[in-house]
Amino acid sequence: MDVELRHLRALVTIADEGTVTAAAARLHLTQPALSRTLARLEHHVGVTLVDRSSRRLALTPAGRTLYDHGRAILAHVDAALADTAAVSRPLRLGYSCAVLGRSTVPLLRSWRRDHPHVPLELRRRDEGTAGLATGETDAAVVRADPGDPRLSVLPLYTEDRFAALPDNHPLATRPEVTLAELSGETLTLWREDSTSGPALWEDTRRPATGAAVRDVDEWLNVISVGDSIGVAAAGTAESHTHPGVRFVRIADARPATVYLAHPAQPTHPSTPDLVVAVKELVSGDAFPAV
Repeated sequence: MDVELRHLRALVTIADEGTVTAAAARLHLTQPALSRTLARLEHHVGVTLVDRSSRRLALTPAGRTLYDHGRAILAHVDAALADTAAVSRPLRLGYSCAVLGRSTVPLLRSWRRDHPHVPLELRRRDEGTAGLATGETDAAVVRADPGDPRLSVLPLYTEDRFAALPDNHPLATRPEVTLAELSGETLTLWREDSTSGPALWEDTRRPATGAAVRDVDEWLNVISVGDSIGVAAAGTAESHTHPGVRFVRIADARPATVYLAHPAQPTHPSTPDLVVAVKELVSGDAFPAV
């Protein structure tokens, strides 16, 4: 039986749109061409698939059966083609301020060794999902749960919080500071949804907040001038240096949780391998458990 994918797509689109005119427009075909395609499909299967007795086309019982199978077949084909195309492009790992801190380079090196045909590409995207929401990344390391039901979110480990201080600040040479010692400062945030904002101070007096900046580079530059401070997780302190900024551990701040997030329906076939690789790496590095 010489049924082609275009025949199934014609039937499915006609059923979805309700008229040959609308279906032809969606498929970028002429109405006569689409009608001929439907007629050929009916000839191949030997039964009437579409009831043409009313103005809006309706499927016959046989047409409904083939429609259900056709939609599944087309979905599988589209998924197969998408996966095939994905194999030929890098696996995109997003982040906003930091990836995995000191474990970032070991991850890149082990991935290149174990998956030589699937490049792992780091992409910095300065927003809450690090590119997942816009489809720019296939997985992302984030330091706040995005709270999106379309994403699978895996807690990895926790990190200490650090104060980012101007290098001439009176506390910049200390090994650690407390939240109370920072409460009189002005706090600069580089994202409005940052987990390192005034809410960290809970029951103590909270610092004032200055103008929010667009990314971590602007954040460091503003702090270095000397009019404000910042708070960040350890990964940021490990990944970003600035000649005018010193990072000092905050002894009594609640830790930040680091998550690996990806779409519940992965956009790259190697996403499960990345999840395994990251879990093995962070467990081997003995990070603080969540």
